[in-house]
Amino acid sequence: MRFVKYQATGNDFILIDNRTGWFEKSNQGLIAKMCHRRWGIGADGLMLLEQADGIDFKMVYFNADGRIGSMCGNGGRCISAFAFELMDLPDFVRFSAYDGLHNAKIFRQSENHFLVSLSMNPVREVTPSGEDWILNTGSPHYVKIVDNVELINVPQEGRRIRNSAAFSKEGINVNFVQVINNAHIAVRTFERGVEDETYSCGTGVTAAALAIYTAGLSDCSSIEVQSQGGPLKVYFKPEETHGHFNDILLEGPAVKVFEGEMI
Repeated sequence: MRFVKYQATGNDFILIDNRTGWFEKSNQGLIAKMCHRRWGIGADGLMLLEQADGIDFKMVYFNADGRIGSMCGNGGRCISAFAFELMDLPDFVRFSAYDGLHNAKIFRQSENHFLVSLSMNPVREVTPSGEDWILNTGSPHYVKIVDNVELINVPQEGRRIRNSAAFSKEGINVNFVQVINNAHIAVRTFERGVEDETYSCGTGVTAAALAIYTAGLSDCSSIEVQSQGGPLKVYFKPEETHGHFNDILLEGPAVKVFEGEMI
């Protein structure tokens, strides 16, 4: 079973060419084993690249627990770079994912390093929850604004919110956000499916940027984000209706780490 490993600001993924449909997608145990950091390859998730009519490819994403996942922003950037090399595509690709169609612009920086700008779907609702915020950027996110992200016990506090009565059935990703200045934030994320803190979450940093704008803590339409795994940038166009955003882009690195064969 041949695979390629990519990472995007420390969010790491197993990528597999499944254009012939050979991979057994219903084998949740196999996917979980492949993602396990002791018994397998080790990753935050696994992605299949599949054939799709009228576009370049289809992205099928699985969480580290082996269950089908929703949209993954860092994963979308990685699979775009993977497809760019695998299929000898131009530097602009179009693909389908859990939440619909996405475009990506790929810039090769060196042999295995890419900068990828990924379009995200419009957001039509940013809902307050006390002093916190809930929104969906392809995956559901809870955003909590804090004074210092480094002082937060992310696994403990994130797990508490994710498993609270309001979210326990479907789960939710939990983001802790520190506003550094008008155009710069720091984010740490607890991801459902991984059930732990990850180094980075693409849909999470997107949600964080839109939430702090909605909260009136920034008036910038491009926000630099410091994740635990490195910097990302979120661009967006706020609409007149409060909490509505169009032309959302997530920009950051995608790095090919290694390739191999699992036996």
